[in-house]
Parts: sequence; C-alpha cells; structure tokens
Amino acid sequence: MHAIRAPHVFDGTRFLTGGATVLLDGDRIVDVNSGPWDPPEGVEVTDYGGTILPGLIDCHTHLVADATFGGLERAGAMSDHEVESVITQSLTAHASAGVTTVRDLGDRGYLTLGFRERPGLPRVVAAGPPMTTPGGHCHFLGGVVEGDPGVAVAERAERGVDVVKVMASGGFATPGTDQLGAQFTSEELAAMVDHAHNAGLPIVAHAHSLLGIRNALAAGVDGIEHFTALTLDGPQIDDQLLEEMARRAIYVDLTMGNDRSLHALMPEPPPQFRALAARLGFTTFDEFYVSRISVLGRLRKHGVAVITGVDSGMGPPKRHGNVWRTVGEMVDGGYPVADALAAATSVAAEACGLGAETGRLVKGFSADLLLVDGDVSEDVSLLSKPREVLLRGEKVKAPKPD
Repeated sequence: MHAIRAPHVFDGTRFLTGGATVLLDGDRIVDVNSGPWDPPEGVEVTDYGGTILPGLIDCHTHLVADATFGGLERAGAMSDHEVESVITQSLTAHASAGVTTVRDLGDRGYLTLGFRERPGLPRVVAAGPPMTTPGGHCHFLGGVVEGDPGVAVAERAERGVDVVKVMASGGFATPGTDQLGAQFTSEELAAMVDHAHNAGLPIVAHAHSLLGIRNALAAGVDGIEHFTALTLDGPQIDDQLLEEMARRAIYVDLTMGNDRSLHALMPEPPPQFRALAARLGFTTFDEFYVSRISVLGRLRKHGVAVITGVDSGMGPPKRHGNVWRTVGEMVDGGYPVADALAAATSVAAEACGLGAETGRLVKGFSADLLLVDGDVSEDVSLLSKPREVLLRGEKVKAPKPD
C-alpha cells in the first residue's frame, strides 16, 4: 500500500475541503481521508502540492482513426495489423493526457474489443462497427444493416460489445449522407433499442438532425451523440425537447473538445458542410463551433445529463487526449467547475456502465488517478499538463509540464 496526499482533491462529485489523502493498494483505492490522518504502519505517504482527481473519461472516441483528415475512412481499407497499430497509438495518447477510460463508438472489424483491458492502456468500452444504412454514415466501417435490425444487434451481442451505436442521421464525415434527415425510422430504431435492451446492452444514437434526435428519443435510446438538431432553418433546440430529454434521463454528448487553435487548418467548413453552413449563416467552422458552447448553458438549465466526448480521432482539432478541453468548454458554458469535472468523471462513468468501478475517488474503486499541478478549481486549463497518471494503480509515463 501507498498513499498520496494533496491540498486539492476532487473526488468525482465535489472538491474535498482542506484536501485529502488517497490510500492505494495495488489497483484499488483503499480509502480517502480528508483532514489530518495517520497512515497505517509501513505505508509511505507522498505529499503532492497540486490536485488529485479521478482519471478523465472520453465517451466518444474512434480509436481506429489517427486524428488526421480522412483517418476514419482510411481505417476501412487498412489491414487488421495496421488498424491495431493505430488503436495502440490512440490509447497511448489518451493515457498520457490523463484519460483512463474511453468509450469507442465506431471501429472496424470489432478490433477495439481486444484492447479492453490491456496493461498500461486505458480501459475501453467498445461498440464495434456502428449500425448504419447502405451507403450511410460510416458505412465503410462494415456496420451496414440490411433487413431485420435485430440480427445486427444480435451479432454485436454475440461478439461481446459493451454498447450498441446506431447512426440515426447522416454525418459530415461521409459525403452524400443526409445531415438534415434520418437514416432509420423511429420504428426501426425502436426495434434496435428493444433488441439491445433485451440483450442487456445500452444503445446510443449519432444524430445531427432534429428529425434524427426526435426519432431516437421516441425509440428510447440511452444516449444521443452530437445533438446538433439541424433543420433547413438552422439548429432548432426548443425547451420542450430539452425537458423531454431530462425527463427520460438521456445522456447528451455534444462531442466538443476541439483544439480551436487548429481551426485555421480549415478556415472554411469542410466541403460536405459548406452548403449547409451557408444556409445556417456560418462562414467559418469556428463560428459554428462557438455557437455550440451556448447550447451547454441551456442543457444545464433544463437538467439534461451531459457527458464529455470529443469524437476524438476525427481530425487534427480532435486529437486523442483532448477530453480535458471539454471541461473548460462546459465552464465557459456556465457550469461550475465541480459539475464540469463530474461530467468528465463520475457522470461519464455512469453513462459508460462503469459507475461502480471508476470515475470517483472512493473505497473499492479502481485506482485511476490524475495528478496536476496547482488548484484545478481555480484553473481547469491545468488539466492540460498532467504531472502523473495512475491507470489501475500503475503509473503512466506522462509529459512533464513546461
């Protein structure tokens, strides 16, 4: 056993007044003691001057994509060995950035399932290839549904996935798909939901369109990714929709976390987004992105459960390990720091089905810890420079702060 003591500690739900000492034994947290505490005999205590908090969770990643433009599409044509190499590199980047759990919502060939408990790498919650229509969003990953949707869900259950992912609308990464319409009817989605729930699996929906969101909501999905709510007249997120989301306790992941300094790489919206952007009144990608931050305040006002995901791997602004940026965006959107951090730790863990395993600093939980210099309650950007990362009790080599 060993212990780490710090003046600033966030336990996954709140900051502990006066700091605390976290006692670890192997891959488990044995105890968390606030205030004065005498360690058991023989236990070494490391005093640390910064903040201790649970490891962060990225609830929307694509480990098979290398964060270059077109990386996800290329994965559809790569060999298994090449894809597995990218997955390893992606997970390594997450770990070094303080991310100890990821939820992969779109791979190729179910390859991420083999990385779920690799030593030294973040724990993986895996969906396998996302379910889509012929020629639909991310069809190149091999998840096309033809015929009975129950067969597609059953295949994923037999493969041992942890969550089911369905494309309820088109997407910007697949030219020719309809970002304003729906890929499946609400009845088809409801059948998928029933089959997934009967198999004991949660199901989440990719939805950029308002129609896709409404279909997914009616079908009873457990989470909605992106939640852009696009229509011919622009994004339409009304109070009634938000109230219904909150009433049904559906998790929303806006897939933020962009490195906005890299938006200069794409000063204009991508070609598949350009006509739509002009219709919506946006001339640059950054203008559209900034508008999304305002949505966060409305989600908070209505009590919608928000979790942190980046869509990491989908281009240079969405590098693996960027989830810390979503915490800052939530603060910019009006969330108290503790609530924003909870969205990236305890709430994210619950959404991933790991609410009793990780995301909190409490007795019996996995020893997934992130240590950063300074007081995170005063400056969330400190999350960008991990001092130390513990993944199931083992130290991860992290970049040292400048």
